[in-house]
Amino acid sequence: MITLWQLPTTTVPISGRLESFPVRRVYCVGRNYLDHIREMQEGSERDDPFFFQKPTDAVVTDGSSIPYPPQTGDLHFEGELVVAVGRAGSDISVAEAPGHIFGFAAGIDLTRRDRQRDCRDLAQPWEAGKSFDHSAPCGAIVHADQAGEILSGELRLSVNDRQRQRTSLKLMIWNVPEIISHLSLSYRLMPGDLIYTGTPAGVAAVEPGDRIDVEITGLPALTVTISEGETHASQ
Repeated sequence: MITLWQLPTTTVPISGRLESFPVRRVYCVGRNYLDHIREMQEGSERDDPFFFQKPTDAVVTDGSSIPYPPQTGDLHFEGELVVAVGRAGSDISVAEAPGHIFGFAAGIDLTRRDRQRDCRDLAQPWEAGKSFDHSAPCGAIVHADQAGEILSGELRLSVNDRQRQRTSLKLMIWNVPEIISHLSLSYRLMPGDLIYTGTPAGVAAVEPGDRIDVEITGLPALTVTISEGETHASQ
């Protein structure tokens, strides 16, 4: 029998350090690149940012093998920059936001796209499409002091060595300080929070056996593979 204090803590490696980053919450930004909004044909191009959450234990690290999730036949990748929060705060101004950043990492927002569309059509929350096991791969975190000009860098995602997504991080509709400021109006941000900042165009389905690689300028690469799951059937 497992007692509560024996339950594992979700952590992410910190590049160049022995200690890891303990994850508290996982926030994700929806629709933060114009080309992705147009690709999905959803929403206004100038809406305020909106957020959803994934469970903390949805985070998996570089090199993980991710079982194909149940209740979907349309599992999509979304390559994203991840921001790790290092200082608590509420109602944070845009100018103050950089002081709350611990570091940055490459990430993937895995999505059961068919379930997400079902939720949208029924005016239901997105959890069924977004908040499932192993759905938030995250690479090693680089401390903000060592990340250089990361926010003007480039994101690239490939599947089986074929490039599928490529963008400049400068093309975010809402940049990182603005995301932090908006999010802190609704939640008190705390050390250990991860913020997935949205994906550009090029999202598509993957199948068991596929390898996904995400590279962001100045950050360690993130690689995961999709393995067979218990079920592989569309609902």
